[in-house]
Amino acid sequence: MSTTNGQDYVPSSILLTGGAGFIGSHAAILLCRKYPEYKIVVYDKLDYCSCLQNLSEIENLPNFKFVKGDISSPDLVSYVLKEEKIDTIMHFAAQTHVDNSFGNSFAFTKANIYGTHVLLESAKNCPTLRRFVHVSTDEVYGEGEDFDTKPMEEEHVLEPTNPYAATKAGAEFLVKSYHRSFKLPCLITRGNNVYGPHQYPEKLIPKLTNQLLRGLPVTIHGDGSNTRNFLYVEDVARAFDVILHKGSVGLIYNIGGENEQANIAVAKDLVKLLGFDDKEDELIKYVPDRKFNDLRYTINSSKLHKLGWKEEMNWEEGLKITVDWYKKYSSRYGNIDCALVAHPRIGTTDGADFTS
Repeated sequence: MSTTNGQDYVPSSILLTGGAGFIGSHAAILLCRKYPEYKIVVYDKLDYCSCLQNLSEIENLPNFKFVKGDISSPDLVSYVLKEEKIDTIMHFAAQTHVDNSFGNSFAFTKANIYGTHVLLESAKNCPTLRRFVHVSTDEVYGEGEDFDTKPMEEEHVLEPTNPYAATKAGAEFLVKSYHRSFKLPCLITRGNNVYGPHQYPEKLIPKLTNQLLRGLPVTIHGDGSNTRNFLYVEDVARAFDVILHKGSVGLIYNIGGENEQANIAVAKDLVKLLGFDDKEDELIKYVPDRKFNDLRYTINSSKLHKLGWKEEMNWEEGLKITVDWYKKYSSRYGNIDCALVAHPRIGTTDGADFTS
């Protein structure tokens, strides 16, 4: 079912782009620990939302190596692929925050489309390359129109509704073209909203958590009825482990969970978890919605389930672990005040704040 002649794919030297970021760091940690015979090379430019501390658990392991670099640098990418004899690329690097894409979307085009194109061209010319796993998002499908909409399968037409999602869809088309034109052995994943330790506090759960930890009210866009399926990051890392070894070249795999939560429900759960039940009314502040806010995303992950993966972390436990982590490590990213405003516009090229 999975690979050539029914055998699991076995890599030897893996390049994880964006591996010092949120999901990439968890994938790197899992692979580095579980497969000491694999060389794990993390390639990351250390943008505002990534840091080397995310990799502290594996930094001294003999099969780990870090390279600071931008995926938009063709010479450096090609050099690293050749020098490290890379046979597998797992492409996590991207600009990912939707709110930011409403402000500085040129940076999203450069990182998500041009950066992916650079990687593909370098991979095409790399004689040792045997797998290219491209990490995309469920947002490329567009929104579920109502709560009766069936979960979207991998063959669903792509209808992105915001600049971030559009750049991820564009990157996917490049990946598909390199697979078809040059027989580059590519796989694509599309995942739900992910939460857990290591996530920069611009996304919903770490943002609301850090607002509450600072005694600030949580800011809810619109009326808070928009929902997302939240998937714990270690479950996602395990999904990538399964897809890497058992996934079939040329296929797309949804990575989805069963924890669909309205934004307002997430806020109330966090208020309760942090012991502020008696102050719920004053700690929840409704603010104007962003320019466009998809009602919901829901995806069908049966193809991945057939490979042997299933979601393991329940919502209550995952949320508690996440909150406890931010209590301990909220200073990891330095001054995060610009991420905690109602409508952040964090500069993705020079660190400037576009909140005004």
